[in-house]
Amino acid sequence: MSQPSPRFWEIFFEVFDALPRQGPGNRECAAKALAMCQELPAAARVLDLGCGAGGQTLQLAELLPTASITAVDTHAPGIARLQAEFAARGLAHRASAIVGDMAEPESLPTGFDLIWSEGALYSVGLQTALSACHDLLRPGGYLAFTDAVWCRENPPAQVKASFDLDYPGMGRREDDLSAISAAGFDVVGHFTLPDEAWWDDFYTPMEARIEALRPRYVEDAEATATLDRIAEEPAMHRRYSDYYAYEFFVARRPLEHR
Repeated sequence: MSQPSPRFWEIFFEVFDALPRQGPGNRECAAKALAMCQELPAAARVLDLGCGAGGQTLQLAELLPTASITAVDTHAPGIARLQAEFAARGLAHRASAIVGDMAEPESLPTGFDLIWSEGALYSVGLQTALSACHDLLRPGGYLAFTDAVWCRENPPAQVKASFDLDYPGMGRREDDLSAISAAGFDVVGHFTLPDEAWWDDFYTPMEARIEALRPRYVEDAEATATLDRIAEEPAMHRRYSDYYAYEFFVARRPLEHR
C-alpha cells in the first residue's frame, strides 16, 4: 500500500487532535498501573513518551500531585496545545511539554523515576524503545507502557492487514514479556485493558468527531475517503476485539548493587 498523502494526515490530525485520547486507556487503568510502582518517590521525575495531545499526561498530573512531568511527542501542534493546557490548569511549574523523538533518545534528559508511554513505544520498534527507556531511567526507576498484542491465532485478514500496516512486529503478551526481560528490566506486573478503555475516551468520541466532520467535506472525495478509512478502526473493533488487546506492562530497572 502506498504511503498516506499529506491530505490524509491533515484530516487524520483534524480527527485525532480533538479526541480526549489518541489511543485506548483511561484514568482507572493509569491508577492501577501506578499502584504497581510501590517505591516511586513522592517528588518523582516522570517522562511521558509519545504523549500525543496529553490526555493521559493530565491524568498523571492528577494522580501524582507532587511529581514533575516532562511530556514528549513529535507532533508540534499537539505539544503547543498541551503547553497551553498546563498553563491554564496551573501546572506549568511542574509539567512541561517538548517536541522530541524517542527514536533519538540521546536528545532527551535522563535519570527519570518513571517513564510512561501509552501505545507509543511500538513506533520505533519495541526492543529499541525498551533499550532506550532503560538508559533514560535511573537504577530502580519504573517503566509503565501499553502495547497492542495478539490474543488468538489466525486473525481475520482484515484485522491482520490493519495491524500489519501500522505494527507489523506486533506479538503476543509472552513476546512482550520476553522483550522486557531482554532489555534488562524486571517485570513488576501486567494487565489487559478493559473494553471501556477503548470506547469511553477514544472510539466513541472518534466516531462522533468523524460524523461531525462529514458535512464539511461532503464534496471532498479524498477527505471523505480518509474519514471512511479512519472509521474502519472502531468498526473492526466491534467485530473482532477478541483477537487482540492492549496490555499494560509495568517493569523496573534493577537497582545497581555495589
